[in-house]
Formats: sequence, structure tokens, C-alpha cells
Amino acid sequence: MPDAAFQAPALRERLDAFIRQSRVQNFILALILINAVTLGLETSPAVMAAYGGVLHLIDKTILAVFVVEIGIRLYVHRWAFFRDPWSVFDFLVVAIALVPATGQLAVLRALRVLRVLRILTIVPSMRRVVGALLAAIPGLGSIALVLLLIYYVFAVIATNLFAASYPEWFGNLGRSLYTLFQIMTLESWSMGIARPVMEHFPYAWVFFIPFILIATFTMLNLFIAIIVNAMQSFSEAEHADTVAAVDGARQHIEADLHGELAALRQEMAALRAALGQRDRP
Repeated sequence: MPDAAFQAPALRERLDAFIRQSRVQNFILALILINAVTLGLETSPAVMAAYGGVLHLIDKTILAVFVVEIGIRLYVHRWAFFRDPWSVFDFLVVAIALVPATGQLAVLRALRVLRVLRILTIVPSMRRVVGALLAAIPGLGSIALVLLLIYYVFAVIATNLFAASYPEWFGNLGRSLYTLFQIMTLESWSMGIARPVMEHFPYAWVFFIPFILIATFTMLNLFIAIIVNAMQSFSEAEHADTVAAVDGARQHIEADLHGELAALRQEMAALRAALGQRDRP
């Protein structure tokens, strides 16, 4: 029993070192990319008719490797595994693929493609981008509320002004909101919507131009600015953590060197004292 108690931590350390090896991570990444290709090929009836069995075998083999990998990580980290959001994401993506996709759960078969998103957890640069986007959510939420308020005000105005003449675009509040969204994307807004409306309402440009300036050029640029700022803050935080880790490692090395030098001085002093006593008559 004591031997087993000592062997378990050692085994976890060896498995942790194994799963963290760059070769293993690159192998998992290659399997994710292969799985992405096979899932795409499965959407082709012609390919499935010719190679369906092979594709299913490859898919099940890759899924088995993913299950083994998740199992190793669960054994190594135990409950700490579920405190890491990226690990929880990997676990859910693999777990969905294990649920039998039959009956009402047949929709889960389409969710197998979520396994491709595991690339985000393996590639550090992608993890930084996702982390920055998540960090930007509070700021984006505030801007989204302001944009929603602007949409509502302009939609009510547009419905009151243009509903009678253009009911397909502005017949009710919902249609006005959708039309304004199309205008915001600048997709056929001028020739498709604004100019026809201006044939009946010559001064309609007074409505459309301010909306585009506010909704498209101002609010959307604020979205981009917040995302860029979040990514910069996230990168700076990571840089600060790296610098702190390097400084801590350097201080630890310096402390070890000072200790070794002190011990060496003591040994030299003891050696001199011994030589001095021996040379005395």
C-alpha cells in the first residue's frame, strides 16, 4: 500500500510530462486537422458512397485518441481539470461526440464538427485572441445597448415616415429594424433602399445619412476599438506575467548561486584553517 501511494504521484508526474510534450501536442493538433477534413468529406454523398467506411473508421479512431487524452488529463489534474475553462471546453466537445446521435439526439451528429474548435485550446496565439474577445464582452455589451437604443429610435421614426409608402421595408417596427440593419451593413442601401424612398420623400437623405454615420462609422468602429484595446491589455498582462516568471527564476538562480558561493567560501576557510594547523611546528 505505501508503495502504491508513492507510485501514484510519480505516475501522474510522468503522464503530465508526457501529455505536455510538444510532440504529443503537435500530434493532437494534426489529428484535429485530419478530423476536420474527414468531417467535411462526410458532407459529400459521392465521397461517402465510395469511402464512407474508411471515413467512419478514421473518425472513431481519432475520437478514441481524444478520449484517452482527456482521460489522462483528468487522471493527472483531477478536480483541478474542471477549474480550467479550456479543459472544460475540451471535455464537453469530446463528450458530445460520445452521445449516441439517434432519435431526438440526431442533431448532436452535426455538433461533432465542434471538435475542430479544439485547435483554439492548443494554439497559444488563438487562445490569446479568444481570451481578448472574452475580456472585451463587458465593453461590447455597453456599446450594444447604446446601438440598440439608436436602432429603436430610428426604427420608430422610419415606421412613422415610410410605412404607408413602403410597407415591405418599414411596414412595422420589426421590418424597420431589419431594414436598418441592412442599411448599416451598407449592402445595397443606396440604390436598393435610399434612392427609391427619396423618389417619394426627397429629403429622406436627412434620415439615412445621419443613421449611417452614427450606426456604421461610429458605433462599429467603437466595437473594433474595444476589441483592439482588450487584445492589447491581454497581451500586456501576458507579457507582465512572463517578465515576472523570468524575474522569479532569475532570483531563484541567484539565491542558489549565493548559497553555493557561501558554502564554497566556508569550505575554503575550513581548508585554510586545516592547512594552517598542519603547518604549525
